[in-house]
This record gives sequence, structure tokens and C-alpha cells, in this order.
Amino acid sequence: MALTLEQYVERLDSRSDLPWPSAPKVDPVKAKPSLHALPVKAVFWTVYGTLIAIPAGEIQFEHPQDFVTDAALDKVIKEFKMWNSMSRKPGAPSAYMKELFRKALTTMQMAGSGGEKHPEVQVERVWDDIVKKLLQKDYSFDASTYGTMADYVKKIAYFYHASIQGTGAYPTAADALKLLADRGVTQGLLADGQCFTVGQLQRGLRQQDPGFELAGVIPESLRVISADRKAKKPSDTLFKAAVQVAAARGITPGEVLHVGSNLARDIGPAKKAGFRTALFAGDRNSLAATPEQLKDPATRPDVLLTELTQILDVIA
Repeated sequence: MALTLEQYVERLDSRSDLPWPSAPKVDPVKAKPSLHALPVKAVFWTVYGTLIAIPAGEIQFEHPQDFVTDAALDKVIKEFKMWNSMSRKPGAPSAYMKELFRKALTTMQMAGSGGEKHPEVQVERVWDDIVKKLLQKDYSFDASTYGTMADYVKKIAYFYHASIQGTGAYPTAADALKLLADRGVTQGLLADGQCFTVGQLQRGLRQQDPGFELAGVIPESLRVISADRKAKKPSDTLFKAAVQVAAARGITPGEVLHVGSNLARDIGPAKKAGFRTALFAGDRNSLAATPEQLKDPATRPDVLLTELTQILDVIA
């Protein structure tokens, strides 16, 4: 039976022949928590920069340093045995693959998403475009391991992104989620992310707690991810979707606490949607907050966390 994406993520971690970039070190912020109880029934989390540490605080399609991207593309070519179906152009194989990747990505970025102001590219579609070109040159893959074409390109997407950006759960992330669940607090995701984000989140949480089961804490129906909605923060599309999934549980916007590390992309639009807000100021690398924004009523959070488990002091 073919591996699910989450199983594939776990299998890669068990291999010793694949070096991966390390998760970024947390750089604590000199800030004091500002905590008080809020009458909320649900907590909707941002993933990258809040639950998961990642360089630059967000997913990147290419690494800022070309040699890292080139090395990642070389790994993809070798791992998925693509070289025999690639055009024999002068130069390194990664240079040709980068050309294919950039062309597909640019086309999708320019296409937009039906008038959406903040469209999100589904990265697996980039790899779908590339693989379809390879299939025209007698390329094949093991469907018994990777699944359908749609499943396969998602696994390639994860492999590539894991090769350019190391990730890891922030300290006490697993504890914070479990303790909230024990209190009966509804939890969801309201986050920029890709097809592999849930698998990457579970991977990080299991590194803290090997028995952690994300599905038992955050059900699929309460995961609002940008790639699924083809819109990224601060899009109203994403936040309206979160309002709807909360409403399906009988929860009003004022009973939802949204936790994020970016005042402009997380806190501001969450307040506009009627949510309560918590700024996670635990890592200088992901925190995006100016003194002016902290004073502005439109972007000022209700509470400020410096550690994730402080969320327990906020739930009334």
C-alpha cells in the first residue's frame, strides 16, 4: 500500500543517508508577557513562526543562497531518479531543474487566483508540471510506494522544501496543544502553509512527544491552510473561512483566540474578523511587530505570549 504523506515524512526521518538542514535556533525576545483571561472556546494557531520554527519565519520557494537551492534540486533529481528523462543541456542537472522550477512557479504566480489579492501557489502543482514534462520522455515512478500522480508530487514537494529549510517545533509546543485539549478547548489551524504543512507539524510535535497524534487534537475540519484555500495571509478569504469552520462548531468569532507572530498578517486581519488575538513573541527570527503596530488599535494584540504554554493562563 502506498505511503500517506505523513508516513512518507516519518520514513524520511528514519533514513541516515539523507542529510537535512537543522531547525533554526530560537533567539529569545526581550519582552514581558502580557496575560489576562479571555472568554474564548477555541484557539486557532498559526503554524510557521508560532508552532514551528523555520528560517525567515515562513516557507520559501527557493533558498536565498543559490548553492543551497542547487544542492536541494540535485537531491531531488537523484532521489526520484529523474536524470535519465531530463534534457541533456550543458551545465549541472540542477541548473536545468531550476529553470523548469522557476518557469512553472512564475507561470502560476502570474496566473493568480480569480481576483484574490493575496493568492497562494500550491507548490505540488509546480512539481506536477515538471513531472508531466518528464513523463513525455519515458519517466516513471513507483506508484506502489508513492501513490497516484497527485500523491507523488506532494511527496516531491516535501522532500525539496525539507532540503532547503530545516524546521522544528518551538519549545513546549506539544505540551501547550495537549494541555489545551485536556481542558476541552477546541483547536484549529489558521495558517499559511502547503500540502505538507500538517505532516511537518506532526513531525515536529512528535520530536517532543513521540506519541503525539495531531488528528486527536486538531481535527481536519478545523484546519484552514492557505494552499487549500488558494489565498494566503492577510487575505480576507482565509479568515472568513476560519469564521465559517468555527461557526460549524457553534463558536462565534469573539470566542476564538488566534495566535500568531506577525502583527500585520496574523493579528490585524484576525481582529478585523472579530477574533481575540495573542501575539507569540518567543523568537526574534519570526516576530514581526513594530512599536507603532503594538500601539495601533487595529493591530494591537489582546495578549502577548513569550512561551507557548502561557496560553493556559489566557483561557478563562
